Amino acid sequence: MRFLVGGYTADMEGTAEGIGMLTAGEADSTTGGALSWRGTLAVAPSPSWVAKHPTRDVVYATLEGAGAVQAFREQGPDSWVARGKPVPVGAAPCHILAGRERLFVTCWGDGQVVQLDLDAEGGIRGSATADAASDPYAGYDQEARVSHAHQSIVVGPGLVATTDMGFDLVRFWQTGSRAPRLVQQVTLPRGSGPRHGILHPSGHLYIVAELSCELFVLAPDDAGTWHLVGGTPLGTGTLDGDTAAELTRSSDGTLLYAGVRGSNTIAVMRVTGEGEAVSPLALVEAGVDWPRYHLVIGDGLIAAGQRSSDVAVLPIDARGIPGRATTRTEVPSPTCLLPLP
Repeated sequence: MRFLVGGYTADMEGTAEGIGMLTAGEADSTTGGALSWRGTLAVAPSPSWVAKHPTRDVVYATLEGAGAVQAFREQGPDSWVARGKPVPVGAAPCHILAGRERLFVTCWGDGQVVQLDLDAEGGIRGSATADAASDPYAGYDQEARVSHAHQSIVVGPGLVATTDMGFDLVRFWQTGSRAPRLVQQVTLPRGSGPRHGILHPSGHLYIVAELSCELFVLAPDDAGTWHLVGGTPLGTGTLDGDTAAELTRSSDGTLLYAGVRGSNTIAVMRVTGEGEAVSPLALVEAGVDWPRYHLVIGDGLIAAGQRSSDVAVLPIDARGIPGRATTRTEVPSPTCLLPLP
């Protein structure tokens, strides 16, 4: 398989030079072949998140340190070139949700959620900033908190959820108009720090909390209003000071995998009931330092170590539990892996 690799460059204290290329194993397996770092495909400052247009040979990267988004188009098998100029969005953009007609960009630095409209060829043609979040816990103490938007997730037709680590919020937006329209928000426990999430086939939305190392379960009622319906700590083996990162699931949806930085582990959780119940199953070594990102492909879990500057493959056994890393390769300051068709 081929993966585009996002990473941190010198402006974010990293060693990457831009968007890179990684190959791993066969098309449907990550443990049957060696990892291979192919080098930098497009020079760019700290492209920390990379997303692909659904139908065009265009990818979009958050230039986190520069506060902008850059489009790239494929020029050949080993080269992507910039398409247009970087588009300013907000402070420290860290995630892009790419659709056919628009992008949603979340900015960790100042909490902005920005919609970028696309032309027919996937180029960026305009932007609109959504309403800013308000801290539901304002007045709890005298120190004001800062909004930190972190991810966008499609949760229904024309409906996108965004996480806000700083204000402990999951906000829901109606899309399709000039700017996103806020329709609802769900408040999570103070200081939990919702970071990333995935929509389960059951219709439940799972959110991993970076600061409290918990997993929360949200679901809509019959009227379409979302509620917090469950949750669990990621595991008894997490340590003080650990921070959760990425969240993925098994192909059959019965297991969830959360990366935990600090102790450098992967938390495995079981999904039961109709999707509303989750419980810790195992906590295993990630095989890398500071597992910023991971994903499950075939019979392996690929973990990207931001601080160890490597990517490792952990084989998954019949129970769905990752084992010790069987193969790895040096990759400069990786923060994101994007599988390519």
